[in-house]
Amino acid sequence: MHASGTFEVKMTPQPAEDGVGDASIGRMALDKQYHGDLAATGKGQMLAIRTVVEGSAGYVALERVSGTLHGRSGAFALQHSGTMTRGVPQLIISVVPDSGSDELQGLAGTLAITITGGQHFYEFEYTLPAVD
Repeated sequence: MHASGTFEVKMTPQPAEDGVGDASIGRMALDKQYHGDLAATGKGQMLAIRTVVEGSAGYVALERVSGTLHGRSGAFALQHSGTMTRGVPQLIISVVPDSGSDELQGLAGTLAITITGGQHFYEFEYTLPAVD
């Protein structure tokens, strides 16, 4: 199945924890609003690091999404893994296995993000068990 639409994201820098990890790794809180076939909110955390080479970086994030997907309500988790190699992005966003709840139990799939003219778009390829 396929879902598409737009979303807004607010990223809020979080303070480094004293004595924990490496201060060069940034931590952000994510707050998203999805529109379109996925009408939902997303809340999560992101860790990111830049390199000394301009345009090269990496990030990981976990996000809990709650709302409706093509009219089926529930929640699920997304796992993000992204790199930027001298300005060329590579991003994988996958549904965490067995994270779907309520009418989204059994959800599996991958989500792609594009940004055009400052607007965020998603394309979600997914599978769900048939409704009885």
